[in-house]
Amino acid sequence: MPVTPTDVEAQPSSRLLGAEEEKDKKAGEIERRQSGAMRQRSGQQALTSIVHSWASRKFAVGCAILFPVAVTVYVTWWFLTFFDNFFSPIYYKLFDFHVFGLGFITSMAFIFLIGVFFSSWLGSALLGIGEWIIKRLPLVKHIYSASKQVSAAINPENEASKAFQECVIIRHPRKGEYAIAFITGRTVLQTGTQDTKLNTVYVPTNHVYVGDIFLLEDKEITHTNLSVREGLEIIVSCGMAIPPNLIAMPRP
Repeated sequence: MPVTPTDVEAQPSSRLLGAEEEKDKKAGEIERRQSGAMRQRSGQQALTSIVHSWASRKFAVGCAILFPVAVTVYVTWWFLTFFDNFFSPIYYKLFDFHVFGLGFITSMAFIFLIGVFFSSWLGSALLGIGEWIIKRLPLVKHIYSASKQVSAAINPENEASKAFQECVIIRHPRKGEYAIAFITGRTVLQTGTQDTKLNTVYVPTNHVYVGDIFLLEDKEITHTNLSVREGLEIIVSCGMAIPPNLIAMPRP
């Protein structure tokens, strides 16, 4: 079949169209590969984010579980070691051997015997004589008096001098804000014209010092159904142990 000039002119055009179609196919293939790679990377990033979030949560849970255990073990070990070191050197010098825990047991027995002895009439008399001598010393008497007030708070046989007598709520530091406080004592303010009964109120803080002390009248104090133990638990737990409802109680 003879080739006409029109067919000759159409051949380059068809080849050009075929090249463009091939180029478009390659471009589409490249785009599909790039989009697939992007989807794969986004999937990997999402999976990595999920795994990282899961691992972070589980690590935080592990820390939350191990922290009180570690603190308990450390404090217990320090307590045992501290008291064990009192009598262990004595056993080592006398018998030339060391058994861990024997000094601790001896220390606990010694403290128990001290409590039994000074709970008796003779022990109380000797303690009174010793305190009389200590209170005559210039510097030592202040240290002894302060430490005795602290020890009175944990003495189960000294109910009249408990450090925290009652857990209350006061307005502090400004109107609209309240603070958990503890009544530690009572006094009377004498102004000449009238006597005002005041409560010594201790408010624990998170500053360098241990807390604030206020002298408040009864009308400025809200008595609650919280016990002293529950109030201390609220302070130690940073407020997480507070009950859902607090009931205001009448003034005693």
